[in-house]
Amino acid sequence: MNMSAWKRAGVALTATAVVVGVAGCQDGEGKASDAPKTQSLGDVTKVIQAAYQKTSEAKAAKVKMTMSMEGAGADSGTAEMTGVQGWDPSVMDITMKGSMLSAAGAGAGGEVPEQVRMIMLDNVMYMDMGAKQAAEMDGKRWMKLDLMAAADAAGDKALQKQMTGGLESMNQDPAQQLALLLDSPNLKHVGAEKVNGMETQHYKGTLTVEQMLKAGDSSKLLPKEDYDKLLASVKKAGLKGYDTEVWVNEDGYPARMDIGMTMAEGSMQMRADYSDYGTKAAVQAPPAKDTLDLFQMLKELGEGLKQG
Repeated sequence: MNMSAWKRAGVALTATAVVVGVAGCQDGEGKASDAPKTQSLGDVTKVIQAAYQKTSEAKAAKVKMTMSMEGAGADSGTAEMTGVQGWDPSVMDITMKGSMLSAAGAGAGGEVPEQVRMIMLDNVMYMDMGAKQAAEMDGKRWMKLDLMAAADAAGDKALQKQMTGGLESMNQDPAQQLALLLDSPNLKHVGAEKVNGMETQHYKGTLTVEQMLKAGDSSKLLPKEDYDKLLASVKKAGLKGYDTEVWVNEDGYPARMDIGMTMAEGSMQMRADYSDYGTKAAVQAPPAKDTLDLFQMLKELGEGLKQG
């Protein structure tokens, strides 16, 4: 396989990972339809806590996600992802398409297929490059990206945390988003609404940058110096806040979740519609014979250049 084919493959996987990573920027089982027209903060908290518990226990669901970014230069555009997502363990098998995907590839100096299937399993991401790319990659159509292995090889603990954290953020599950919503100081009940033919109760809340990082345990997991740097970089990006809305159906599960972020250079909106909670997330890695390891490929290319 020639060097340009390797490069295009790497660009495609990296661009797709960036898009999915952005999609990622945790008592009681009363039915949402039984909720009164106006709920007190205590009632709202109980409903969201119950939804969190049920969602955590479901461990998986089918998802249709749409994301749009505006005013962010080359990253502006839309993306649509459909498939199955699991959060205990963390897995996903989704198909993605949209202008954001092609824009990311163009910005990286390459191109990606119009539609891409992605699998995440055991902290490893796989991307189906398609038949055209496979023809230039010795017939192997799946590109593998093991970020943990790359971080281990680099011997950089900070880099390792960043990479593995990035993998986790690619698969933000609805239970985590509900846990985050519970930390909002202005959590409130909006009212009853229909979503995808279902009766739901609509809730919303907003977090500041500091509240968001605290809720995500960043202040506890990172050394103070690293946390301060993270907070400074987020503020420098101009992140104004983190808005979350959830529509809880009659069975007590989130039927829809909206996430919104506004930054100095633009805004991001993400909507996820969930169904079939508890569905078996039978995600399997592609056969090894059809898979090309991007990290190993780059390692071998580097060694070849040194010898040359």
